[in-house]
Amino acid sequence: MPNDCISYIQSGYFSGLINDYLQEKPEVKSLYNRFPKLENFKAQIEEKQSNYTPEFRATLVEVLIKQNQSINLSASTQKNIQLLKNQNTFTVTTGHQLSLFTGPLYFLYKIISTIKLTEQLKAEYPTFDFVPVYWMATEDHDFEEISSFNFKGKKIHWNAESKGAVGRLSTEGLSAVFEVFSQELGHGKNADAIRELFQSAYVKHDNLAQATRFLVNELFGAKGLVIIDGDEVLLKKQFAPYVQEELQNQTAFTTVTETIQQMKAYHAQVNPREINLFYLEDNLRERIIYTDGKYQINNTSLVFSEDEMLELLQKHPEKFSPNVIMRPLYQEVVLPNLAYIGGGGEIAYWLELKSYFESQKVTFPILVLRDSLVLATEKQLQKADKLQLSWSDLFLKQADLIRLKTHQLSEFPIDLSSYKIQLQQQFAQLHALAKQTDASFSGAVSAQEKKQLNGLYKLEKRLLKAQIRKQSEILERITSLQNELFPNQGLQERQLNFAEFYLEFGEGFFEKLFLVQNPLQLSFKMVSNGF
Repeated sequence: MPNDCISYIQSGYFSGLINDYLQEKPEVKSLYNRFPKLENFKAQIEEKQSNYTPEFRATLVEVLIKQNQSINLSASTQKNIQLLKNQNTFTVTTGHQLSLFTGPLYFLYKIISTIKLTEQLKAEYPTFDFVPVYWMATEDHDFEEISSFNFKGKKIHWNAESKGAVGRLSTEGLSAVFEVFSQELGHGKNADAIRELFQSAYVKHDNLAQATRFLVNELFGAKGLVIIDGDEVLLKKQFAPYVQEELQNQTAFTTVTETIQQMKAYHAQVNPREINLFYLEDNLRERIIYTDGKYQINNTSLVFSEDEMLELLQKHPEKFSPNVIMRPLYQEVVLPNLAYIGGGGEIAYWLELKSYFESQKVTFPILVLRDSLVLATEKQLQKADKLQLSWSDLFLKQADLIRLKTHQLSEFPIDLSSYKIQLQQQFAQLHALAKQTDASFSGAVSAQEKKQLNGLYKLEKRLLKAQIRKQSEILERITSLQNELFPNQGLQERQLNFAEFYLEFGEGFFEKLFLVQNPLQLSFKMVSNGF
């Protein structure tokens, strides 16, 4: 089985909305600005260049220098930060939660896709510069979702409590997690490298934002990745006019709701609230609710009049945190951004936001689906060859795969369709005869036809079950291989952590990922060749 790819649409792992987006169907064209093709970035550059000011650039560079002063930046990253002062420099951005030790593999894939796209853009538009950015979701408060990762079939879990923004959460207790993880790693050069990386990131830093910044910089700093934290007063100050507009007019609710109503053929990924903002303090991130002419902070006794709320915004913009609806706008306001790279779920909710961006006169970015990969060892590929399995076979739901291979392995046809056709032809003659008699005879013919067809369906099912039992040994080998490549019958990238692969392959693992990824090629990549 050679390295190959299977289109996202063929894979069966994406929603109807994303499949229609990837095919540029007319039904979804109003939901995005430009489709992710290299030739479409020229107009995107011109549009963004017209509404992103030198003052915003200066503030951005100031913030990035301040936020990154405590870590060892590569020369490439330092250069990229300075390039952002220039009017011909733009960003490509991905964002993600502060998942413990990167969480599942797709965390890495998002960042690598972002870096690869900047390289492709530079080759296509050499007079411009393009900077890859990782936006840390430090203000998110869903700690449970990020507090563990899987390693060799076991869950490495951080037992802690978090009530506010996770980026501000103390790393206290992670030394105990390190001890557990260290025992699981075993011995060897690669194990020691992983052990040192985890310890340096989480045991030697005070909060989760600092730890994640260090970790991601260690993994991708050499490629010029720039890391930004939106929990920043200077950036919030730039965003304050949009916060005020949300507090007073609730335009996000109106525009996004209208878009969702236009998208009735699809399932809405997220739904807007009347106010899409949180109130943020050290150990608190709670919704702002407008009721009876007042602004109530949910689950607290805090209440503000409109004047008091606007005064708070002017003096302390850092106390206002955008939710999933407004965070994309915040990002695009403060960055000279051209494209956002995300997974299927993320792209789905971005597609709800274009009319909101238009109402705020902010350029809507090009939406790029991150790369998806399946990692296979040479041994696994050899098994697939012996079992005569293609990648298309392996992407099937397991019940469908078993059915397909049983049909292929059977020495005789299991499908009784030809007999069903013969039966229907015979009954067609009886139906013609019945028309010459009375209605009761027609009913009897229909009932008998249904009965005999059901009998054939039942025989077909029994025949399939009998053949599955007969071919059980080889079918077990087939399903065992599929379970290795698709753990729990799901995507590998959503369950496994990079440490498993680094443990065996070291730096070569990352080199391979960079080699095969291409975010503008809308298909799964199969990675092997000495993996």
